[in-house]
Amino acid sequence: MIKAGIIGGAGYTGGETLRILLRHPQVSIAFVHSKSQAGKSVHHTHTDLIGETDLIFTGDLHTNVDVLFFCVGHGEAKVFLAENNIPEHIRIIDLSQDFRLNASNKDQAIPFVYGLPELQRDQIKTAQRIANPGCFATAIQLGLLPLAAHNILGNIHATGITGATGAGQSLAATSHFSWRANNISAYKTLTHQHMAEVKQSLHQASGKASAEQQIHFIPWRGDFTRGIFVSLQMETTASLEELTAMYESFYATHPFTYLSDGSIHLKQVVNTNKCLVQLEKEGDQLVVHVAIDNLLKGASGQAVQNMNLMFGLNETTGLNLKAGYF
Repeated sequence: MIKAGIIGGAGYTGGETLRILLRHPQVSIAFVHSKSQAGKSVHHTHTDLIGETDLIFTGDLHTNVDVLFFCVGHGEAKVFLAENNIPEHIRIIDLSQDFRLNASNKDQAIPFVYGLPELQRDQIKTAQRIANPGCFATAIQLGLLPLAAHNILGNIHATGITGATGAGQSLAATSHFSWRANNISAYKTLTHQHMAEVKQSLHQASGKASAEQQIHFIPWRGDFTRGIFVSLQMETTASLEELTAMYESFYATHPFTYLSDGSIHLKQVVNTNKCLVQLEKEGDQLVVHVAIDNLLKGASGQAVQNMNLMFGLNETTGLNLKAGYF
């Protein structure tokens, strides 16, 4: 049995990680850490868990575990590791952006492996520390990796929409119900922080300098709770039949990413660890649509998938989740 601890268990990703691990057949949760909720019952914060766990939030770090999930805000994981002496044998999965880029992926000389299983599965299996990908980054990469592997990527124009949970649990002006309801807006136009990790992965998959692929990305805030839908447009002379074969071959051995031969939508993936991809082509213009749940395949679900790989389990263990279709 894998003994797990969660750092930052009171937020959205902490709650989702907790829900998955409580039902995971090979995991026992040793502790759930939260500075703001220390001493309180976990189910008082995550009220759906009443009757399912008697865990109490703690403000202390426990090291009698096999793996730690860092579900803290960006910048906080690096500070936590600097302030606490965590034994090297404890594996770490960090859901923040602190260690995703190659230039900043080490802590105390221990490298963090970028945790996108569809690209890095073999490296994840032997890693001590994982930097879990960002939610938009996951969707965009899974839409582009087969093209990068065949070196047919050019300039990409992308739009994507995300649910309110993508902004985190702390309230902001644009996350209040009265603002979100019946509303939509663009944000971080052409400057979204996830693009650096996307370019890094495309460089790895293609062997070309990331500057050769320009990604012009416009993210949108959506009037819904969870999920990401991305559309990626580029020019290519490859036929739809050739492209379909590339995607089917690339994802043939990956259990959560599927190429759909029909239109895709968010209700197919929300509350699951799936990624759905759809291809459309008109003339020399290719459009790749991608749908994921931002809190699962885009965060906590992928983190548990990485844990499964690190500990030699089938990567789907504990992740056969039901879509919230209706």
